[in-house]
Amino acid sequence: MAALEQTIADEAELRRVGAGEPLYAEVVDWLADEAELLDSRREREWLERMVSRDVVYQMPMRQTVLRGEGAGFLEGMYHLNDRYGSLHTKVARNETGFAWGDDPPARSRHFVTTVRVFRQPDGAVAVRSSLLLFQSRRDDTVPNFISCERQDVLRREDGKLKLLRRMILVDFTALETHNLAIFF
Repeated sequence: MAALEQTIADEAELRRVGAGEPLYAEVVDWLADEAELLDSRREREWLERMVSRDVVYQMPMRQTVLRGEGAGFLEGMYHLNDRYGSLHTKVARNETGFAWGDDPPARSRHFVTTVRVFRQPDGAVAVRSSLLLFQSRRDDTVPNFISCERQDVLRREDGKLKLLRRMILVDFTALETHNLAIFF
């Protein structure tokens, strides 16, 4: 995936923010607040408070490739390819009594770790983190675990950090989850 490989290559030009810097602490707090909102199913608050109206929210499809054949993601093929309008529609659907595919809703827990923060030349903040998403449904005794890397871009809007771009790079070629009615 050329765009993905370019994003990773550009990281070398960014200035890494150290763990002791105030911006790093602000980003880690932002990630913790986001995880809490999503885990407690406060999706409307997450969308309105933490997501830019210019958001691009994508999960490209992964394939297994040899080392010399690229990053292993299919160009233009996505499990998720959302903008603010489609995220808004998903949140609104979950607020109705008609989200039968996820009712009762799955229980989830976002474990966010390995946070790296970079200042971009345009003033935005690039964030790379590892996510382990735990999900259980109904009374199933075997939960789903989805492991991924998130490549985020946060932008300051009205003095607050908001999600401008999220690229979700799953570690699996086949997802064994019941559906993708969850937010990463």
